[in-house]
Amino acid sequence: MKVIVVGTGTIGAAVRDTLGAHGHEVLSVGRSSGDLRADITDMASLRALFAEVAEAGGFDAVASAAGDVFPAPLEQATDQQWADSVAAKGMGQINLVRAALPHIADRGSFTLVSGVLADEFTQAATIGATVNHMVEGFVKASATELPRGVRINCVSPTVLTESVAYHPYFPGFPPVPAAEVALAYLRALSNPFTGRVLKLHRTDS
Repeated sequence: MKVIVVGTGTIGAAVRDTLGAHGHEVLSVGRSSGDLRADITDMASLRALFAEVAEAGGFDAVASAAGDVFPAPLEQATDQQWADSVAAKGMGQINLVRAALPHIADRGSFTLVSGVLADEFTQAATIGATVNHMVEGFVKASATELPRGVRINCVSPTVLTESVAYHPYFPGFPPVPAAEVALAYLRALSNPFTGRVLKLHRTDS
């Protein structure tokens, strides 16, 4: 498959390497690095990206490893933190699908990213939890509406082993290696299920 991987951070790099190792052609996309440039908070940027790739031979799948969240305690969270989080990880990923859908191949695949805060809560988790539920709700509902056999799934990782600076914010949460998260993307792209959330974390529920 020809896969567009959006996001060039730790997860995006692991997904790119894993897909490449399994024989897929990968184009990486970032705001300031990667094979191509786009900003997921800018719909015009996304439409231009997918039109460009379509004209250059098309694509079979999109894997999103992008979308910032700006956490804060509920009473202190600003309008801007809420708006920026929804615009990036929430609407950014939704618009990724909307912009790519006219161009993606029949029976193509989308894989988005949510996170452990959809199921477990830490301090100052309300914004992250809300946005993760937004993404997962979109994936489950849109799976019933996507045309031409196109599939959509979501990967939900916990804090990454490599992201040591974030470990204190997830006390008692076993970290997951980025390579293991990348395998979940490979599974979502390669198998015929849709509307699934693949969870890379353990909870008590």
